[in-house]
Amino acid sequence: MEDILKIVNEEGVDIIWLQFTDILGFPKLVEIPVKMLPKVLSKGIPFDGSSIEGFARIEESDMLLKLNPETFTILPWTKNDEIKIGKIICDVYLDESRPFGGDPRFILKKTIKDAEEKGFLMQTGVEEEFFLFRLKFDRPTTEVVSNGSYFEMLPEDIGEKTRLLIAKTLEEMGFEIETSHHEVSPSQHEIDFKYADPITTADRIITFKIAAKTVALINGLYATFMPKPLFGVNGSGAHTNISLTDKNGNNLFFDKTKEFELSDTARYFIGGIFKHIDAITAIANPLVNSYKRIVPGFEAPVYVSWAVKNRSALIRVPQADEGSKRIEFRSPDPTANPYLLFAVLLKAGLDGIENKIDPGEPANEINIFEENEKHPDKFKTLPSTLKEAITALKNDELIKEVLGSVVFEKYIQAKETEWNEYRISVTDWEIKNQFYLY
Repeated sequence: MEDILKIVNEEGVDIIWLQFTDILGFPKLVEIPVKMLPKVLSKGIPFDGSSIEGFARIEESDMLLKLNPETFTILPWTKNDEIKIGKIICDVYLDESRPFGGDPRFILKKTIKDAEEKGFLMQTGVEEEFFLFRLKFDRPTTEVVSNGSYFEMLPEDIGEKTRLLIAKTLEEMGFEIETSHHEVSPSQHEIDFKYADPITTADRIITFKIAAKTVALINGLYATFMPKPLFGVNGSGAHTNISLTDKNGNNLFFDKTKEFELSDTARYFIGGIFKHIDAITAIANPLVNSYKRIVPGFEAPVYVSWAVKNRSALIRVPQADEGSKRIEFRSPDPTANPYLLFAVLLKAGLDGIENKIDPGEPANEINIFEENEKHPDKFKTLPSTLKEAITALKNDELIKEVLGSVVFEKYIQAKETEWNEYRISVTDWEIKNQFYLY
């Protein structure tokens, strides 16, 4: 605590954002003046949880934020402003001793603890993709700022410059950036940061989104993590890399005696994900729009399959040595709540390990989309709509157990409302293709 107070004093920080996340993955904050920080660090701060998605009912709205001092950072874009802002990520409690079961961060912590008691430690790294669009009259548009392609370098391009500024901002906040590049679609970008434990990675994803949107706005652009904002091009994914280690740091997904040097533990972990994949999809792909990305022809996986190196598979096993042997789960998109996503993936994978669930043979050296056209029943498909995924989530007792009753009920309610509103909406496509004919 003393270290934070010293930094705050030396850096001249004026305001502290106390950040937490609702069940849909949106960051929320309570703002305090810096003079309140010593008291809040030691005692937490009460807040009204009744207006937060999935949190308390009106009659039980008093909740408490408890700070995690190790997450303190100064927002770089405020360093030259009149008001300098620091940020700390918080956990939500019912009172001083009882964590709130509906806090996504708590759900992930609980799942991690359960796994550690069984001898498994999870490491995650996520490849977050996003689009940069132009603003007009301070309102977002879907007008692209570049027509670049994968890994393309566009000189003096405002999108390239903004991506570099986002990466620089993240480094100033303590991120270790591994790669940064233009993606396949026009105005689409990706920034990858170093893997870590699931809590740290989830915290970083939320912070990354805040930083990306803020830096983009400062530069006259709009950053969106919507999975499929443009018709006819690839959407944005959030490929999730996973490995398990034991308490001594040994990679449990590596076995030099096995084919592809992939251990039985890794195969069973994949099998567990496949067993629960329909329900997991409701968490990994949480929007109506998400299902316009996971269709054939746009690089997103559609069929339940795994493979070594094959990028058309749902789960890919990259070529890697013992230290970095991992699986890459390719269906999630950037709108997934990372705390909930990591929790359900870990629990499903452990179910696979405990019950030795076989994921089947790898789909190596084939184009899975073409293979499915020849043999339509060879691969199971992912849910094709949010409605299908939510129905599957309702029927999966293991995933329900992970989420807990509070989040499970509120999440289902929110997503069914979204689906019903979408179902009765009249779209531009209907007007364009049917209004003038009938």
